[in-house]
Parts: sequence; C-alpha cells; structure tokens
Amino acid sequence: MTTVPASDAAIAQAGSVIRRGGLVAFPTETVYGLGADALSAPACARIFEVKGRPRFDPLIVHVADQEGALQVVAGLDARARTLAERFWPGPLTLVLPKTERVSDLVTSGMPTVAVRVPAHPVALALIRAAGRPIAAPSANPFGYVSPTTAAHVEAQLGGAVDVILDGGPCAVGIESTIVDLSTPAAALLREGGTETAAIEAAIGPLARRAGTLPVNAPGQLESHYAPRVPLRLLAARAAPGDGGERRGLLAFAEPRPDVAKRFSVVEVLSPTGNVREAAQRLFACLRRLDDAGLSEVLAEPVPDSGLGPAIRDRLVRASRR
Repeated sequence: MTTVPASDAAIAQAGSVIRRGGLVAFPTETVYGLGADALSAPACARIFEVKGRPRFDPLIVHVADQEGALQVVAGLDARARTLAERFWPGPLTLVLPKTERVSDLVTSGMPTVAVRVPAHPVALALIRAAGRPIAAPSANPFGYVSPTTAAHVEAQLGGAVDVILDGGPCAVGIESTIVDLSTPAAALLREGGTETAAIEAAIGPLARRAGTLPVNAPGQLESHYAPRVPLRLLAARAAPGDGGERRGLLAFAEPRPDVAKRFSVVEVLSPTGNVREAAQRLFACLRRLDDAGLSEVLAEPVPDSGLGPAIRDRLVRASRR
C-alpha cells in the first residue's frame, strides 16, 4: 500500500492500477472511496473482500459525465436528465436499469445500478485516467464510520489497498443522496449531501422507500456508519446531568461550560451551529470519540433544515450497532 499526494503523475499511475484490476482509495466531495474497475467482476470482488462487505449490499458506480453513465445504465429518462444537469457533478446517486456490461456482483443481482458523477477533481481525473467507470463504496471496513481523509483510510485498511490518493479532507463529509428512478414513482432511498427539497423542486415529490428490501442501493441497512463505542441519541441538547466519567458528547453547537465540564470528551460538530459544517465534520468527530476510550457517547439532535436529516440518518444508524 502506498499513500501519495494526488498529483497528475500519481493519478495516472492509479488509473493504470484500476485497469490492472487493483484497488485505489481516492477522495470525493462526500467521503473517500475504495475504487475498482466497475466492469471487472474479479476486481469488484476484492472490494467486498477488503471491506468485509456482504454481497447483498450493492456498489455505487462513479463516472465522469452523463456520457459515461450510459456505459452502465440502459438510458437516462427525462427525470434523470433533469437531475443530472442540475446536480452532477455532485453528491447525488441515481438508481436506474443497468446494462449487461455491469456485473451482477456490482448490483447484488438487481437489474438496476446506482451511478453518480463525483464533484472532486481527483475523482474525475482518476475516472478519466482509468478509462472506465469505477465502482467505489466508502474506503472503510463495512458498517464502520466512513473515512473523510487519506489518513483514515490508511489506519483502517492498511496494506489491503494498492494505492491511496491523498486529496485532502472531503468537503461535504457525508455520502450522496440516493434517488431510485427505476420505476415511474421516483423514490428517496438515502438522505445525503444533496438536499431532498432541492431534488423535489426539480422533479416533484419523492416516495420514501428507505429500509425496504431487497436492498438496491448502499446505506439502507438499519445499522451502519457505526463507531465501536455505544452511541445514544439525546432528545434535546445535553444538560449537566447527562455527563459523567468516561462519557463523551457529540454536540451540534458549542455547549454551555457547565455542560461541557461534565463529559470526559466533547466534540462539536459546528461551533456556529452551521449544518453544512456539521456534516463535513461528522465522521471525523465520531472517529475521535471512538478513539478516546469512552464507555458511551451521547449525541445531540441536529436541526431539520438543510443537511440535518442526512446527519440524523447517520446518527440513527450509528446508534443501532
């Protein structure tokens, strides 16, 4: 395993690793992905093996543009074109009928595939250097907190990855929103980095089918994004009585001093109470709490506005370990 700054030369080399069937961890605007050639079943099998990911949980395929999407999807209908033109590149994944080129391993045997165009120059350059679509879940052991820096990937996966491209911390910090367009009724499968209200403003109301089976997109399992330490959700902001020895606090905004002093460790998602900053910092804060030797972490509620529902989704799943 080699961690290298994401220079042009390093990206070109990583592209050749993808073409040879290797694994490359790379930054996106959401989290770091663990990438392999999406058209190679043996290469994608390594993703499942390295992550310890169950084969029933499908992968997202990353492409450079709408034309690249047509390598893996059977077509883009009017809804898909509208969303692609408005939100790609960006943290939005569309589930659409797949082409025969896509292995059943990638889609967990489903007739649909999840596809997106990432909004990160390193990710786009890697896809173009590889010359093929890249299947990439988050670059971490299955079910654990997603990585938002190259150091997170190195600490978790170590020598199992051929190359880690270091492109700095991820700007959005939570995974993409997933919308299912494989049926006449568009459905929201996962809250994420693109606000649901903006999607609905573009194509109309979305049905809610998160948590339904069979799983046809990532991030739908009840327990996911979880630290090792037990995490409990609070119904309101923390009070002094919530603290105690070896308890940690995941605060949305800066807590009162009398509250903070009652906890062994306090991590603040956004000192100013900004939801986008909170999303960007979420997984890094959870990691630091997980490494602090705590018996329990209490998490404050987040606002319902903006990316708040996506943050809450991660915290609810993290609490169900």
